[in-house]
Amino acid sequence: MFDFIDLIVITKWLGIATVILAVLTILAFVLKWGIRFRAVGVTSFMALITIGVFALDLSLYQRVAIEGAERFTMVYDNGGSEVVIAIQPELINPTSLEATLEQAANDLYSPGRLGGGSDPKMTIRARAIVHPQEGISEPLYVGQVKRSLGSRENANMEIQVDTQAIARLSAQP
Repeated sequence: MFDFIDLIVITKWLGIATVILAVLTILAFVLKWGIRFRAVGVTSFMALITIGVFALDLSLYQRVAIEGAERFTMVYDNGGSEVVIAIQPELINPTSLEATLEQAANDLYSPGRLGGGSDPKMTIRARAIVHPQEGISEPLYVGQVKRSLGSRENANMEIQVDTQAIARLSAQP
């Protein structure tokens, strides 16, 4: 199986081959060679293959598994800088919430996200549903993480855990 780095190298060499074929195609038209129309087809096909490998190169990445992270469900995503995830209230404590927020920040990063406004950061908020009375449901935000929209490797994530909200979750029957 190819490694992520191998696809970068393959894309580079395919791009070089495509450019060389394009130059040969132009030369074939200038010199009126008999294979000039075939050269157009070969060059177009190489360009298509190069674009396809480049797109595959962009889409693949290694998923990071954060120890202690709990499962979450994405409930809102504006395609840009704001995401809300839902967590199971009975599984959350401050340590697991921090790990879950870090896991969500890694999983939901995409180079195609649009940075809205002047702050180029993605904010992921974690919430759980509490039931203060029978038949009433209320979302309770228990934490959030802010990460860079521009870089996959983000060592300076701002993780905030609301310990009062977690205590309120623990008090639920």
